[in-house]
Amino acid sequence: MLKLLKNEEIRKKILFSLLAIVVFRTLAHVPVPGVDLRAVRSYLSSSAIFGMFDLFSGGGFQNFSIVTLGLGPYINASIILQLFGKVIPALDELQKEGEAGREKLNMYTKLLTVPLSLIQAYGVYFLLSKQSVITSLGVMDLVVLLLAQVGGSMILIWLGDLVTEYGVGQGISLLIFVGIISRLPQGVLSLVSLLDKYSLVALLALLGATVLIIMAIVLVNEGTRNIPIEYGRRGVRSQKVTNFLPIKINQAGVIPIIFAVSLVLVPSLVSGPLLATSSAFLKTLGSFLAKNFSSGSVVYNMFYFMLVFGFTFFYTFMQFDPVKIADDVKKRGGFIPGIRPGRATADYLRKIVIRLTLVGAIFLGTIAILPYIIQSFTGLTRLAIGGTGILIVVSVVLETIRQVESMMVTRNYQSFLQ
Repeated sequence: MLKLLKNEEIRKKILFSLLAIVVFRTLAHVPVPGVDLRAVRSYLSSSAIFGMFDLFSGGGFQNFSIVTLGLGPYINASIILQLFGKVIPALDELQKEGEAGREKLNMYTKLLTVPLSLIQAYGVYFLLSKQSVITSLGVMDLVVLLLAQVGGSMILIWLGDLVTEYGVGQGISLLIFVGIISRLPQGVLSLVSLLDKYSLVALLALLGATVLIIMAIVLVNEGTRNIPIEYGRRGVRSQKVTNFLPIKINQAGVIPIIFAVSLVLVPSLVSGPLLATSSAFLKTLGSFLAKNFSSGSVVYNMFYFMLVFGFTFFYTFMQFDPVKIADDVKKRGGFIPGIRPGRATADYLRKIVIRLTLVGAIFLGTIAILPYIIQSFTGLTRLAIGGTGILIVVSVVLETIRQVESMMVTRNYQSFLQ
């Protein structure tokens, strides 16, 4: 740690990241005017769905702050553009254009975030007003509320980009990480309060299980299957050079869970407005969604699991194209021992990726519904951080550590050349 702080460049990056975190936490405590915070907090305490929403806004929803929406609209915009990228050729070409294409896609994502955040802000206001959590606002007050929410989301995106460029780690992921960690003290206090109900041995067993889960997450995130690739070289003596193509078990990282969280809340959010309509059919549909898509229901958790499972395969094959990799290996004169170059190599790589991704997808889905599993076996309903939060926290920490180590290696290499 002292070695890191001695490096001026890394020290500046760490300080900038800490400053961004302070700004984020300050914004999470700046409430939107005209809202009764006590009523909002009382409603959140009885709503597990909005509790998860509050988790990803870093407590912004609980305070009904200007960053209530958090990074949800930006994540939803990313999902939409990535899905459309498989249908619209122009977007698919941008994904293949490297850094320039990514910058354009990022710009389109931010532009799409504006209307999405506006819709989500009005949806939150509509739902809370129908539940009598907040009173109906006048036109100007409503405009102020909506613009404050949209502005808060855009500020967080801008802050995340600044951290990515001038700080340590990936900015958006780091802000989500901070939002989750900010709830840890409150969760620990809730856990301590359970000593009256549960024995100390039971709580220690839960802490031990948490450590084992963290170890499993690290193993799966860092686990790879190394595919040997041989390259023939011509010279005075013909020789073979063997390299390895590493394929990770969890190729998609935390992206599938972040995407799934954004979609799994939709049925519950829609149920409120449907119940408020005068149509008997819509009321029945709203009642069905409210009953079956609460966080403690089997249907909700099955839906959550399938979303994570599907997004894991989708995102993995977006990042890993077996045909392209097989062609690159063939062009460079390489081959996998025992496998013919070209199509046979692509089929072999696809088969391995499918098997590894199947394991990774089941693991991610299980982690996502871990609170439900724990509740079913132990009856414990209040956890400091759920499986989703643990996965994101561990993954972001590992990625940040890797980036810092890479910066240190680059710095040492440059000093050696000088």
